[in-house]
Amino acid sequence: MRVVERVWEWHFPSPPDALWPYLADTARLNEALGLPRYTVTDTAQPDGTVRRTGETRRFGMHLTWDEGVPEWVAGRRYAHRRAFHRGPVRAVSAEITLDPEPGGTRARYRLRIETGGLLAALPVALVLRWRFGPGLGRLYREAAALAAAGEPRGFEEAPPDIPAIVRRRVAAQARTLVEQGYGEAEKLADYLLGATEHDLSRMRPRALARRWGAEPRTVIETFLAAAKSGLLALRWDLLCPRCRGAKLVAPSLDKLPQGAHCPSCNIDYDRDFTQNVEVTFEPADDIRALGIGGYCLASALDNAHVKVQHPLAPGAAVTLAADLPDGAYRARTIEPVGSADFRVAGGVVPEITLTDDDPLLGEGGAPGQVRARNAGSAARVLVIEDRAWAADALTAHEVTTMQAFRDLFADAVLRPGDQVEIRRVALLFTDIKGSSELYDRAGDARAYGWVREHYAVLTGAVRRHDGAVVKTIGDAVMAAFSNPGDALRAALAIRADIAAFNKGLGVDEGTIIVKLGVHCGPCIAVTLNDRLDYFGRTVNLAARLQGESGGGDIVLSETMAQESEVAAMLCPLGAREETAAVKGFREPVRLRRVPAKTEVGEG
Repeated sequence: MRVVERVWEWHFPSPPDALWPYLADTARLNEALGLPRYTVTDTAQPDGTVRRTGETRRFGMHLTWDEGVPEWVAGRRYAHRRAFHRGPVRAVSAEITLDPEPGGTRARYRLRIETGGLLAALPVALVLRWRFGPGLGRLYREAAALAAAGEPRGFEEAPPDIPAIVRRRVAAQARTLVEQGYGEAEKLADYLLGATEHDLSRMRPRALARRWGAEPRTVIETFLAAAKSGLLALRWDLLCPRCRGAKLVAPSLDKLPQGAHCPSCNIDYDRDFTQNVEVTFEPADDIRALGIGGYCLASALDNAHVKVQHPLAPGAAVTLAADLPDGAYRARTIEPVGSADFRVAGGVVPEITLTDDDPLLGEGGAPGQVRARNAGSAARVLVIEDRAWAADALTAHEVTTMQAFRDLFADAVLRPGDQVEIRRVALLFTDIKGSSELYDRAGDARAYGWVREHYAVLTGAVRRHDGAVVKTIGDAVMAAFSNPGDALRAALAIRADIAAFNKGLGVDEGTIIVKLGVHCGPCIAVTLNDRLDYFGRTVNLAARLQGESGGGDIVLSETMAQESEVAAMLCPLGAREETAAVKGFREPVRLRRVPAKTEVGEG
């Protein structure tokens, strides 16, 4: 066996944390270097672990290998080894290290290739010297310049080879979407035609909104409209709750199963609309068909919620330099055993002891260090993951409580007989006070027209606050929100908008008074009358609270009022604590009433 090893080193002015998202983005780097996509097959082993086998075609050869478990500490180090089953190359190991130094960072890339002998080693050495090394250096310097300027990740590459007829069609569809009010459509079109395949896989609208400096809801609505028009394909990803990988992808809501098996973690898991069903997007196949597999399925940046991944043999202990920002984290292993949640405060991480069951947490050490040991009977891979992983995720619960989704995908429903448990939904009910008297005062025709117009006022306020109108029941409206704070903001906006609407009528007999009730809690989502609907005690109480409103005031449940964001909003609104006997509920219901004359916080 002959070993070819090369080390490249650079000195960059940016700190390691700023460089990490660029230099450790191995999937994007591999695509820019011209390496092929590959797939990985997971095979469960008798001891509960998983063997991962990679596969691709390169230079006319069918290559297979054992895909080793990568290890990394975010901002500091990444390492990965692949052992090939046959061919002139026996194994490839790559390591990236970012070490802080005065004035910036020393970046090193170490590549070790084990070959079958001299005849294989010589061409490998030449490729590293004349092709791989210069290409890697160019990309690293380019990435460092982007990091220093704070620019989005990406590399200068030849534009994708897209037929002119496709480019014209994309441009025409984007113009149509802009005319329909979707202002980010042209940016989306440019992105579809110019981005790398890796960037276009599992697109997340919130991440792109941050990159484009746009308002998230505007970008989400643009993506939904683009999916409806055929520019994009909307996917329902059923994520594994451990590794967060999309182990099952459904093209429509009625094709989404109630659970799945993750071969990578070797566990079965259920779907949860609020936690592990994510809506992502890809280009339509006739726009840009993406290949099968990925450019690096072990990328630390594609698993950015994982901050530390490190192997530990039985009895082994380690101290790692790791700067974990303060916040909530989880310690677990890749192997299917338990987990433990903890918080980092002042940079101090509790000592982690791996066992054959849940990890044990001990006293914290020095700030910026992770101390861990394996007291179990088998080798383990320690994983420390950031619990705020979902900041950019668009969950199924969120998207199905958006008015744009309800309008554009009215036919998106669960299959007959299927039902989904929703952990928490905020529900807003409205009704017109004294509608019969209104018809008597104004006459049927005028009153009916005003009532119809008031629906548009309500829907506009609901949509502006990321909610969706579920249904109308006579003069009443039921709306749903994923965030309780948005539900209260919508209620305040409705009250202000209805006041402006009444003023615009300019007639005394036209005054519309709206009663509002808001509550949040768990419920069941089902398909009823060809639309997504909600049922359960949460729905019943929200409807009853609207009945407790005298008109113009807003009645909230105590549960709703205890939500941290809602509690902060209620402080200046003069909300009163009350108790009411509510029909259908045995015990008196505690509620908060925001009086009708409140002027603070409207809108």
